[in-house]
Amino acid sequence: MEYLWIAAIILLVILILVECIRILLFKKSVRRIADDFQKRLHTDTNTKIDVPAKDKDLVYLITGLNEGLGDLRKEHLNYYQGDRELKNAVTNISHDLRTPLTAIVGYLDLMETTEDPEKQKMYLKILRERTDMMRQLTEELFKYSVIVSDEDPELENVYVNRILEEAISAYYVNLAEKGIEPDIQMTGKRIERLGNDRALARVFSNLLQNVIRYSDGDLRIVLEDSGEITFSNTAKKLSTVEVEQLFDRFYTVEVGRGSTGLGLSIARTLVERMGGSITADFAPETSRLTMRIILLPAKDH
Repeated sequence: MEYLWIAAIILLVILILVECIRILLFKKSVRRIADDFQKRLHTDTNTKIDVPAKDKDLVYLITGLNEGLGDLRKEHLNYYQGDRELKNAVTNISHDLRTPLTAIVGYLDLMETTEDPEKQKMYLKILRERTDMMRQLTEELFKYSVIVSDEDPELENVYVNRILEEAISAYYVNLAEKGIEPDIQMTGKRIERLGNDRALARVFSNLLQNVIRYSDGDLRIVLEDSGEITFSNTAKKLSTVEVEQLFDRFYTVEVGRGSTGLGLSIARTLVERMGGSITADFAPETSRLTMRIILLPAKDH
């Protein structure tokens, strides 16, 4: 009987020692995880915490920390990208405002030094053009600020054919004034997609405005059976590099014409909020610019 008690005590001591060792190893792993976590918080790295662990709770902890570090890394990159875009935006906006403002001041000085009615009339015309540029810029900035601050549009099934037809009709006179006779190829099939009427109309409007600004006199609009929508035109004024930046916020292709890049940036923002995509392709050999829009399939009725 005495031997049984001794064996039980020895077994209990062994179990206590094993448990103490396990606790010590657990504490060591926790400290190492904490050290690795701190290092990765303060270093620019994508390396994950890699602490060998068999304990399922430690594995769960490490997995959660790595996921958190990944999200933090993404937020950091988004913040850095946003900060850089903001600095570029301030530079571009300052340049766009300064150009017409400098001209306005210059022509006001010229008006003060001449009494020639013809010259004064010419200077007034130029002043009006420059003030119109500034008005257009401030209006586009206001529109952009409103759109980016709005909540995501409520999505429903939209009749793409009708919205596209109405947008083309609204700009037909403007296109004609630029000598642009659109080649419209629209499927007879009813195309419904998940979207928002007002948002999609705004997208088409901004694309048409872009055509009026850059087209060399042609425009082809296609709505396919698949639901894909394309706007294409010849744009010899653009280069491949410029096309890649067309959707960037505040990117300016032609400062003199008051182009801020906001129209296409707004179009991209709206399309992405509807869950779709919009891309620009450029064929240098033909100077052909193609805008392609793909929207999500409609909900089942």
